[in-house]
Amino acid sequence: MKKILLILTLCLGTQVAYAQEPLQQLKKFLKNSKTLTASFKQVLFDKDHKIKQTSTGLFYLSRPGKFRWSYKTPFVQEIVSNSGKVWFYDKDLEQVTIKKMDASMGATPALLLSGNINIEEKFTIESQGESEGLTWIKLLPKNAETSFKYVLIGLEGRRLGGMELYDNFGQLTRIYFSDTRVNPFIDADKFIFDIPEGTDVFDN
Repeated sequence: MKKILLILTLCLGTQVAYAQEPLQQLKKFLKNSKTLTASFKQVLFDKDHKIKQTSTGLFYLSRPGKFRWSYKTPFVQEIVSNSGKVWFYDKDLEQVTIKKMDASMGATPALLLSGNINIEEKFTIESQGESEGLTWIKLLPKNAETSFKYVLIGLEGRRLGGMELYDNFGQLTRIYFSDTRVNPFIDADKFIFDIPEGTDVFDN
C-alpha cells in the first residue's frame, strides 16, 4: 500500500499537533460511531504477496462489545460477539466455536472496533498519512504475544474506509468497506447467534 511521507515543518509545535491529529481522529470515530453497518470485501494474501482468497459479506457493529461479520462468499461463515462471548460459525464444516471475549484474545482488531480496550494502553500508534482518499493510522500491539504484527485503519472523515492486518505468519489481510452507514438502528437480534440444529459445538 502506498505510503505518503509526512512533510517536514519548521515548527516543532506544528509537528506534534500533526502527529496527534490521526489519534484524535481515531478516538473521535470510536467515540461517535455507536453503531455501524457496511458491506466488505476481504482479500487474503500469502507471504509471497499472492492472493489466497477473496471474501465478501456484511459487517454490523454496536458498541460496546457487539459485532457481526457475515461472510457470504466464497463460504458462509459468521463471527458474532455479544455478552462477552464470540461465536465462530462455519456452515460447510457444520461447527461453531465459542470463546470468551477477554484478555485471552489479546489486543485484536475485533476488540479494537468493539470499543472494549484502551487504544493507547494496548497499541503504539503511528500516523501513515493519506492514501486512496483515506487517512491511515498504524497500530502496533505492545504485547508481543498477539497473533498479528500490526493493523492499519483507514478513515474517511468519520467513516471507516478500510483495514489492513499483517499477522505473524506473513499473511496480509485487507478489508475494503463500502455502503457504510454510521449510527443506524440495528435490531438487537442481529447480535444473537442461533446455533443451527446438527452443528458441532466447541465451547472454550
